[in-house]
Amino acid sequence: MSKEKSEIWKNRSFPYVPMNERDHKPRDKSITEIRGPYYAMVTPTYTRELLEGVGEHVDGFKYAGGSFSLMPADYVRKLNRICHDHGVYVSTGGWIENLLSRAPGHIDDYIAEVKSLEFDMIELSTGFIQLPVPDLLRLIEKVKKAGLKPKPEIGIQFGAGGDTSKAELEAEGTRDPQILIDTANECLNAGASIIMIESEGITENADPWRTDVAAKIMKQVGMENVMFEAADPQVFQWYIKNYGIDVNLFVDHSQIVQLECLRRGIWGTKSTFGRITTHRE
Repeated sequence: MSKEKSEIWKNRSFPYVPMNERDHKPRDKSITEIRGPYYAMVTPTYTRELLEGVGEHVDGFKYAGGSFSLMPADYVRKLNRICHDHGVYVSTGGWIENLLSRAPGHIDDYIAEVKSLEFDMIELSTGFIQLPVPDLLRLIEKVKKAGLKPKPEIGIQFGAGGDTSKAELEAEGTRDPQILIDTANECLNAGASIIMIESEGITENADPWRTDVAAKIMKQVGMENVMFEAADPQVFQWYIKNYGIDVNLFVDHSQIVQLECLRRGIWGTKSTFGRITTHRE
C-alpha cells in the first residue's frame, strides 16, 4: 500500500497536470539512488539545495571511489545529515575492496567508522577482486551486526569499476551470469538489503548490450531485490521501457530530473513520450 504523500509533494507546482503515481517515501521499489562525490565534488550546499527541490524523488545517496576518505569527518557527517533531513539514506559505495586488498586487518575499524559517520548502508563490491562467496556472506553478517544495511555489488565483468577501458575489460572476459544470480540469492538469504548489479558487461562496455543477462536477473533474483547501475540516459530509459517505473536504478546526481520525468511520464524521447504509464489504486 502506498504511503501518505509528503507535504512537499502535496504542495508541488501544477498539481492539476496528471502524471504517473509513484509510491511515496520510504519506498521499497522504484528506488532511485544517486551518485554523490566522485566525477565532481558534491558539496553540502549543493546537496541541500538539490534535495530541497527534488528530494521527493531521491531515495539514496552514494559516495563513490572512497571519496569520503578524502574529507574531514565532520564534513562527511554534515553531508550525511543533510541527506537524512530529506529522507535519503547514505551508502559508502564499494570502497571496501580497497580495504580487503590493502588493509584487511582494518575491516572492523572501517565498519565502525562508517557507522560513526552516520552512514546507513555499506556497499560490498567485488568488481576488482575475487572474493569467495562464504567470505562475502561473512561481511554481510558483520555489517548487519553493526546495525547497518549490507548491499553487495555483483557483476559479470572481471575488473569492473573505476572507469576501466573497454579494451582492458574485453581482455579480462566475463563470468557466467548464473554465478551472479546464485551469489545474489545467497547474499539475500544471508540478509543483504538489496543487490547492486554492475553495469559493465551488461549495458556498459558491451556491444551489443547483454539484455539477456538483465532478463535472467529479473526472473531468478527478482526485480524488487536488485538495483541496476544506469548512469546513462539510454540505459535507464531502456530499463523503464522494458520493466516499468518500479525498477530500482542508480544514476548520477545530474540525471535525477531526467529520470524522474521519465518515471512520471511527463516527458521523454520519441520512443517514450506518452508511453510510460501506471495504474495505482
